[in-house]
Amino acid sequence: MTYIIAQPCVDVKDRACVDECPVDCIYEGQRMLYIHPDECVDCGACEPVCPVEAIFYEDDLPDQWKDYYKVNVEFFEDLGSPGGASKVGVIDHDHPIVAALPPQGEAG
Repeated sequence: MTYIIAQPCVDVKDRACVDECPVDCIYEGQRMLYIHPDECVDCGACEPVCPVEAIFYEDDLPDQWKDYYKVNVEFFEDLGSPGGASKVGVIDHDHPIVAALPPQGEAG
């Protein structure tokens, strides 16, 4: 099991979750943040600090954002498991579902 970042993060990327994550498993794409499912230790530190309530435990993901489980997993298919987001920096793409969305509020 893992935590998932869903659509409310798109074009917001507040990064409070990144600051709270003890294992550096939250990676930054062009338009949103993604939690690496193999690196997440399910501590839940990220969830309460998200100002847009975009982070959910996998089993608690609302139906309207159920595709974001796949979005978070598939984002890492080409990247693999680098062992920490700080080593990678901003990744210059997003999952196709995210890339296809119209602008969602303020970029941050």
